Amino acid sequence: MPDFDTSPKACRHENEIVKDETSGRGSISSTGKAELGEIEETRNGQFHRSFSPRQVHIISLGSNIGSGVFIATGKALAIGGPGNMIIAYTMVCTCVWAALQSLSEMTIAFPVSGNYIDYVDRWVDPALAFGAGFAEWLGWTAIVASEAGFFNVLVQYWAGGSLPLAASITIFLVACLTIFALPNKVFAWFEYATSLIKIVIFLIIILLSLALVLGAGPSGYVHHGDTWTTLPPFLNGFTGFANCALLAVWAVGDQVFIGIMGGEAESPRYSMAHATKLVPFRVNFIYVVSVVFITILVPSDDDRLLGGSGVAASPFIIAVQDSGIPGIASILNAGMICGVVAISAESVYLSSRVLRTMAHQNLIWERLAKVDSKGRPRLALIITCVVAVVLSYIQLAAGGLTVLNWLISITSASFFTNWIIMSFVNWRFHGALEAQHDPLFTEIYAWRSSCWPLAPAWLTLISVFLLVCCILSGIEQVGGSGFSASNFFQYMLGFLIIAGFTIGYKIIHRTPLRDPKTADLKTGRRPLSVHEINMLDTYYKQPAWRRFFTYVQLW
Repeated sequence: MPDFDTSPKACRHENEIVKDETSGRGSISSTGKAELGEIEETRNGQFHRSFSPRQVHIISLGSNIGSGVFIATGKALAIGGPGNMIIAYTMVCTCVWAALQSLSEMTIAFPVSGNYIDYVDRWVDPALAFGAGFAEWLGWTAIVASEAGFFNVLVQYWAGGSLPLAASITIFLVACLTIFALPNKVFAWFEYATSLIKIVIFLIIILLSLALVLGAGPSGYVHHGDTWTTLPPFLNGFTGFANCALLAVWAVGDQVFIGIMGGEAESPRYSMAHATKLVPFRVNFIYVVSVVFITILVPSDDDRLLGGSGVAASPFIIAVQDSGIPGIASILNAGMICGVVAISAESVYLSSRVLRTMAHQNLIWERLAKVDSKGRPRLALIITCVVAVVLSYIQLAAGGLTVLNWLISITSASFFTNWIIMSFVNWRFHGALEAQHDPLFTEIYAWRSSCWPLAPAWLTLISVFLLVCCILSGIEQVGGSGFSASNFFQYMLGFLIIAGFTIGYKIIHRTPLRDPKTADLKTGRRPLSVHEINMLDTYYKQPAWRRFFTYVQLW
């Protein structure tokens, strides 16, 4: 959805929209260049633009809502305490805005599926694209396995330990992977429906949490902040804070899913600009408000929290159980299960597109880039699904919680490392536009990041700080039990994969650093169609209140 304010300002809260009034609509872009880029983009088949603006809107509201906020917040509370938890989650949530600002101005102009890795290749270095792409693929594939573990946590709430872990993982994988045997449009509607469920569940959680704070329930009582005063608000020093921050990164995700979905959206300019403003608001509101309620309702020493000594459970369900309200916990549990399955499907979708992009860029075997008649990268999907299944069942042999911790750490480290790369790619993108005197940002309804370069600069700053958190957490274990090589590699593996694979690829293939003067600004570039321009014209003729309503409507 386009931005609210169309008035020209050098720096403002809304994103810039530039409309060339003097040259007219004929100045959209060079059609010849676009056609040449289109041939290259469709070399291995073509994705279908299966996501309608309405679907992108709803999926943006519900994407990345999974076990990270449903369950792992309990682990963050147990490790860091309420104070560390709120500061860490708030800090990380600001990165969502910065990441989407940096990513979206590239995606709107070049809406190619697997976009982030594509941009690294064309504007920085193929070696870095290989390292970042492999880590992105592995990180999101690992999420499928970690969600399988959390699915077992949720199911055991009803099963009480009677359902074997192997059976639980099998049920989960069948539910998650079957969707990819069907055309892409089915996946789009599946994500749409599950996102609606997650949105409703979170509205219930927030309203219910407020009621519980005020004393609702047969066993309820008014919470006066006892969890902050009777227990230490900050646990385990900086190590506790660092672990909370890394869990927060894993919870919010790296937001690349939104960009890749934009590569298969019917109208990337309309949908991506809308998501770029909607997702940060959703993340900051839902996640931060939820975290605040958790710290008030559940004490950090509750042995039912994930990572405690008792049965693992969601802090939301713990709060409902303590209030004595019947039935609600089961409803929330069912909704959370839908959320866990949905984010796993998102992960398979994203991982397969990243793998396909690497193949399409000839970073790996090109045959993996083939897209079938239904718009699916079949071989990339098969490989991703096989690895996800293997990682999921490894939990049976090595101890579920240990494997789960490794998967979370690998994913978290790869996410913030890719944030650093994303911000650098955005700088290089602007450098290429300037070096080639490209008029991209002067074209009709061009979209540019707010107050650039604030977003990539902030993203770099916080991501480097997160890297420091990761290193210190690897060196010093929670509880001060000293250095352990296993603990160090658990935290650092995601970062080391990117660094190692990039350096190795660079040495073997001697890839060149892209020159901004000759960097590819043609392939995948998508000028606005007449239909899209007319749609945007109609949108901006609406009053401001009506445009605002499009951000909150659920249909």
